[in-house]
Amino acid sequence: MDFDINAYLRLNPMDMIMVCVSTLIIIAIAKHFFWDKVLAYLDARKAAIQADIDAGTQSREAGEQYKRQYEEQMANARGEAHEILESAKANAVQEKREILAAARGEAEAVKEKARKDIEREKVQARAEMKDAIVDVAFEAAKQIVNKELDESTHKQYVDDFIEHAGDESWQA
Repeated sequence: MDFDINAYLRLNPMDMIMVCVSTLIIIAIAKHFFWDKVLAYLDARKAAIQADIDAGTQSREAGEQYKRQYEEQMANARGEAHEILESAKANAVQEKREILAAARGEAEAVKEKARKDIEREKVQARAEMKDAIVDVAFEAAKQIVNKELDESTHKQYVDDFIEHAGDESWQA
């Protein structure tokens, strides 16, 4: 068998025409039977891709909206936290003032009670002093009576005693 490479490499116009005709026939048959199905498949694929693009766009927009809502909520939370802190500070200051006012009131009450106690003690001490003075006066009177002094000496003793009893050293 003789193999001639030139026969295979040559261009034959008849072969070219046959290839073109057969290609056109295949295209015509494919167009007649399959073209609508291919176009429908391509349209469906295009619609699916467009739906995916639209879904992605909607998802992105929803994500951006969620992000904005989150940022807004965070800003609100920060504002609320700030308000809570300010309120707590104001409450603490008010409570401090109330505690100080109560402490001052209690201190004033203690001072007033102490003053009243001191005043009562003064009154009691004066009463006790007066009782002691009266006792001393009675003792002096007894001594005067025992000595049987004359009226001028007796008057002298009583006046001296009263004079000394009226001194400021005897008063509180």
